[in-house]
Amino acid sequence: MTAPGATASTDSDLRPTATLSADEIAYLLGERRLGRLATADATGRPHVVPVGWSYNAELGTIDISGHGFAATRKYRNAAANPQAAFVVDDVLPPFRPRCVMVQGPVETLDADRSGGREAMIRIHPDKVVSWGLDA
Repeated sequence: MTAPGATASTDSDLRPTATLSADEIAYLLGERRLGRLATADATGRPHVVPVGWSYNAELGTIDISGHGFAATRKYRNAAANPQAAFVVDDVLPPFRPRCVMVQGPVETLDADRSGGREAMIRIHPDKVVSWGLDA
């Protein structure tokens, strides 16, 4: 789904150009269940919200969905401006911040194309930054 005036990307445009390291994947697949998604509308106005997500190992993507997802501002923003950033972070005591940030182009998939019951935003990483993951 592409918003009026937006250009749809083809599947070949959306291959991840950055990959997550084994440490980054291990961190993401740990206990962290909530991430923060940053999108921007067609005018560039930013929007950041906590979201549920999953790592798609087959595609190397971050997949974000939820209840009534196609009606959300984040989904509309991603359709109008198909770039996003996603962050998962925490702090271990006494003060050891850890983070994985993924940036890249996104595709908006309606419920039929997502293979699920809900629409989805799929982030195809072109930049991955992390810190604090070493023991």
